Amino acid sequence: MDEREEPVEYRQTRYRAPEGATELLLIRHGASAPARADRPFPLVDGHADPELAAEGREQAERVGERLAEEKLDAIYVTSLRRTAETAAPLARRLGLEPRVEAGLREVHLGEWEGGLFRQKVAEQDPVARRMFAEERWGVIPGGEDDEAFAARIEKSITRLAAAHAGGRVAVFTHGGVIAQALAAATGARPFAFLAPDNASISRLVRLGDLTSVRGFNDVSHLDWSAPAPLT
Repeated sequence: MDEREEPVEYRQTRYRAPEGATELLLIRHGASAPARADRPFPLVDGHADPELAAEGREQAERVGERLAEEKLDAIYVTSLRRTAETAAPLARRLGLEPRVEAGLREVHLGEWEGGLFRQKVAEQDPVARRMFAEERWGVIPGGEDDEAFAARIEKSITRLAAAHAGGRVAVFTHGGVIAQALAAATGARPFAFLAPDNASISRLVRLGDLTSVRGFNDVSHLDWSAPAPLT
């Protein structure tokens, strides 16, 4: 090498998704209405279908503001209205009609649907404690088989990635679904990512059978009056 020539430098650069990869923004729905024993949630295909609470509607607006400048090829929701209600502000801003991806609906909670799941967890029911200890939804009476749940999430993620190769989509879905998708991508324990916050954004990059996690539980767009305790 000529002494007068500058040596070649190889700098670190920001991450870029591989050519042809699909970026999926997995957005948990906003906070839904509180559960009450005397007023169970209506069911859609056996799944609880509460509407958003007032704070959930505010969270939906914040998500819309956060993603308003993003280039999105499509917006997806599930068959449960809390996802459609959360997606609505962003859909209005971007002029996109949300598409339904029923396979990304929440895990089926069997006999604990309609809001009973929240009560069982809050009261530390022995079956609920066992569910968390074993990290298996199927512990719940009549609950969805864990392998079947994982398979349907994988099928939907694969389908959306293939349909939008090289693009970016926003997927408004549920806490259990996001946890399952990230656990599968990382080979983590089943409940390792349970549960993302309401209206949080997590990011997956999918290319063929390879999935990269580029973000989890981003809530920087939410204005909380006080930081959450580190417990």
